[in-house]
Amino acid sequence: MSTFSGKVPGRMKAVVFAAPQQAELSDWDCDGSPLAPDDVAGRTLASLVSPGTEINFAYAGVDGIPGGVSKVKYPTLSGYAAIVEVDAVGADVKDLKPGDHVFQMGTHASRQRGKRANVIPVPAGLSAETAVFARLMGVTWSTLVTTTARPPDRVLVTGLGPVGNLGAQVFRAAGYRVTAVDPVEARRAIAQGVGIEDVRAGVPLDDRSLVGAVSLALECSGHEQAVLDACKMVRKRGEVAMVGVPWRRRTDLHAFDILHAVFHRYVTLRSGLEWEVPLHPTDFKVGNIMGDIAGAMDWLAQGRVKVDGLYELMKPTDCQAAYQNLLHQRGPGLSVVFDWAGMS
Repeated sequence: MSTFSGKVPGRMKAVVFAAPQQAELSDWDCDGSPLAPDDVAGRTLASLVSPGTEINFAYAGVDGIPGGVSKVKYPTLSGYAAIVEVDAVGADVKDLKPGDHVFQMGTHASRQRGKRANVIPVPAGLSAETAVFARLMGVTWSTLVTTTARPPDRVLVTGLGPVGNLGAQVFRAAGYRVTAVDPVEARRAIAQGVGIEDVRAGVPLDDRSLVGAVSLALECSGHEQAVLDACKMVRKRGEVAMVGVPWRRRTDLHAFDILHAVFHRYVTLRSGLEWEVPLHPTDFKVGNIMGDIAGAMDWLAQGRVKVDGLYELMKPTDCQAAYQNLLHQRGPGLSVVFDWAGMS
């Protein structure tokens, strides 16, 4: 039976940003009204912290990072992605049942509720703490479906945080020849551990075999120098996709430096924001967010992309330590997955 006759509980546990750089596990209101016909609800198994969006936009706040753009009103919920065990579905939902696991762009809370169109079944056998990384894979997957580069073209990835790491793996799995760059040794080691072979400490501007041979550069650090270096690496009419958010100014570079490289090398410099593609399939559009995430979970289930070393598994009760570790780039992983077992 797919219908649900009761109500979703009116209170839940949630990670709340009470103030800039202050996270706490609190009781929080949730929608306790009867489910709509196309609703899906359930308890959270795992939720993923985004070390970019969440840290810079919400947790640190405008006072936490000089030049930050956050306009958050505290207290506030945060979140990025969640895996949910379904325990209630609306009358029109026929393809999901209690006990099924689904992906949702949810909050860090013990319960989730959303429309059937906005949840994706998790492949059988894929753990919740692995499946939730499909959201971060989807960031560069949007570039994959919009780029003019085609395998086996060369792809340069600068910045090996979780988005860059997963992006390097996605493009490698799709048949591209990938060179990945990060100045931090620990991040390079993680990338090598998941099978990225050509990993370097700096952009190889002195490598004549690569300069002018790169078809696409995924700039995942948000650093101006990396954007300029990428523009110098790509072939004529090559693309530089700015995947990493430029949260703040980091150098004294002038716009002229980048403009000169773009003009003389015929560079296509563009945003790499994943929302360039629509949320759902749309006529005359290539790719969509939900389809990309579904594909990403399939690749995770097949082992084509790995998350080894990318995260630390923590309890929501330790949320303040989790966010502080990510803010100050300390701890064993590049991100955090909250384990909601036993939370209600």
